[in-house]
Formats: sequence, C-alpha cells, structure tokens
Amino acid sequence: MANPLSFTTIGFTTAGDAANGLLFGWEIATVQKWALIYLGVSLLAFVVVWLVGALRTRP
Repeated sequence: MANPLSFTTIGFTTAGDAANGLLFGWEIATVQKWALIYLGVSLLAFVVVWLVGALRTRP
C-alpha cells in the first residue's frame, strides 16, 4: 500500500519558488506582469458589458 502522504506538491511559498519550473525559460516577473495585464483587461471588459446591460434594461 502506498503512503498517502507521499505525493508531489504543486503549491509554492513565494513566486520565486515557481521560477525554476517555468516553461520556455520565461522569467517569473514577466509572467506576473502579463497576468496583471490580462486581469486588468478582463475586468474592464466585464465592467463595460455590465454597464451596457444595465443601460439597455433601464425603462
């Protein structure tokens, strides 16, 4: 029977811990920057869609 506690973890304490495992030789700062840009653009798109929907349903 296998030990239930013997598994590979994928959680990291800091962003630097994940830096060695990035694909294509990317740097962690670049990944973080583009993740923030993506989140910002998707937030703006959500707000625009929400506002357009709210304005169209006004009596």
